[in-house]
Amino acid sequence: MTAQIDCKVPQGSQNPQSPKDRVALDPEGAAELAVGFKALADPNRLTLLTLIAAEATGEACVCDLTEPLGLGQPTVSHHLKVLVDAGLLAREKRGTWSYYSVVPGALQDLFHSLTDWTTP
Repeated sequence: MTAQIDCKVPQGSQNPQSPKDRVALDPEGAAELAVGFKALADPNRLTLLTLIAAEATGEACVCDLTEPLGLGQPTVSHHLKVLVDAGLLAREKRGTWSYYSVVPGALQDLFHSLTDWTTP
């Protein structure tokens, strides 16, 4: 079973309204955000994310993602697992194959959570 980490703003770390009320992101919150950004820090994972998002059905089978990357199925599966663990992709098992789809709003939530902390 895969644990899924939520890429939304860490609990209890909502952006303060006033700059004088602003406090630094705590280490736990920073670690949660880093999971999402680390998942995006690999060119193969970025390519996978865009390939899946571009599918007309909104999902893609792992069997169809190996050729565009020129990587073996175990390597592609590893990259997909990282994206699932970061909360950016959802996985559905159908028989032998796994199908992946982009979690709606996950990328936006990740980026907003960082900009909320860094925008004055």
